[in-house]
Amino acid sequence: MSNSPKVGFVSLGCPKALVDSEQILTQLRAEGYDIVPTYHDSDLVVVNTCGFIDSAVAESLDAIGEALTENGKVIVTGCLGAKGDVVQQTHPQVLAVTGPHAVQEVMQHVHQQLPKPHDPYTDLIPAQGIKLTPRHYAYLKISEGCNHRCTFCIIPALRGDLVSRPIGEVMQEAENLVNAGVKELLVISQDTSAYGVDVKYRTDFWGGRPIKARMTELAQALGELGVWVRLHYVYPYPHVDEVIPLMAEGKILPYLDVPLQHASPKILKAMKRPGDIEKTLQRIQNWRSICPDITLRSTFIVGFPGETEQDFEELLQFLDEAQLDRVGAFAYSPVEGAKANALANPVPEDVKEERLERFMTTQQAISEAKLQNKIGNHLTVLVDDITEDGVALARSAADAPEIDGLVIIEDGADLNIGEFTEVEVIEATEHDLIAKLS
Repeated sequence: MSNSPKVGFVSLGCPKALVDSEQILTQLRAEGYDIVPTYHDSDLVVVNTCGFIDSAVAESLDAIGEALTENGKVIVTGCLGAKGDVVQQTHPQVLAVTGPHAVQEVMQHVHQQLPKPHDPYTDLIPAQGIKLTPRHYAYLKISEGCNHRCTFCIIPALRGDLVSRPIGEVMQEAENLVNAGVKELLVISQDTSAYGVDVKYRTDFWGGRPIKARMTELAQALGELGVWVRLHYVYPYPHVDEVIPLMAEGKILPYLDVPLQHASPKILKAMKRPGDIEKTLQRIQNWRSICPDITLRSTFIVGFPGETEQDFEELLQFLDEAQLDRVGAFAYSPVEGAKANALANPVPEDVKEERLERFMTTQQAISEAKLQNKIGNHLTVLVDDITEDGVALARSAADAPEIDGLVIIEDGADLNIGEFTEVEVIEATEHDLIAKLS
């Protein structure tokens, strides 16, 4: 093992936090630090935390405690660091605490505790930086923060208002990733649709040509790179309609992740979310008419304060009418600092859980029927893994990594991870497709 100072790293939370981790790791390696996988071999440990909901806070505090016990020298960064002095009160032994997207602050604290090597090996760092995802896909973060003030969310308090990255910088990173072998780019932010609003869609340059910092122009440019491009966290602004033709033309994946949160106009108003659900249904129908193969994913909250049985029935009716392909849901949980905590008529815990179960049962029937309808279809899939039994685990255009289902290829032993291949769907389970090579 080299004599370079050694840093252990723990990364928790969402893909946006993962990108923060990648940026810190890239800087550490650029300055000559070794990244090691165990507490025992580390000179100090950096823990990137999540602070969004109570369970995430608990997980982050446990991880910090474990790092302190096993190593003793711990720097904390991430969203939990932005929640007052929670970390310091629970673990006063930590060396330093920063908020999210704070690469330079983290590096300053690392330098104080563990001076950087005299000779930085910058030539050892690939252009795409250090990644925590498999080599064949990567998250591309296009902005930080959010301008919305949803009453259940404290992200703006943790990560600030929207700050869009220059589009030339985003495209250069995307190009570096593709040149390094990435086959799928997952575009993420807190609000992808709002990209460029804060800079008035400022024009930048990529490859010598002008390009506006706007979601449609970004999707068009990414579509020229010859890889899968998947859009996440797309708030349903009117201009979202502009990217659907790009999906129909095969420029980007026919996949749209639109967090709708509820369907009752009353509850949406209490959430400070768009409330015209009939218009949302019309837009979904229009998207499908333009791009019949589109996969629609959304997330919902059940048991929000003030939600009546009628409000919940409106949500179930929306599910039946919208026929969404992928749906995530969770029972409302009070988040410290969220305005929703002060709303009247909180829903009892047992009612929340009963409604969540009914919600998932309703959506499960929809999802299962949609998967059954894919039997006999021929799909292009991207191989993520090969099991010891010689079964290939892959994903189609309809499947984002870690949150959606898989395409299980039983005769895929000779395939390679990160390879595209053609398959025929022969069976469907509750969440996944079973396929054979075409």
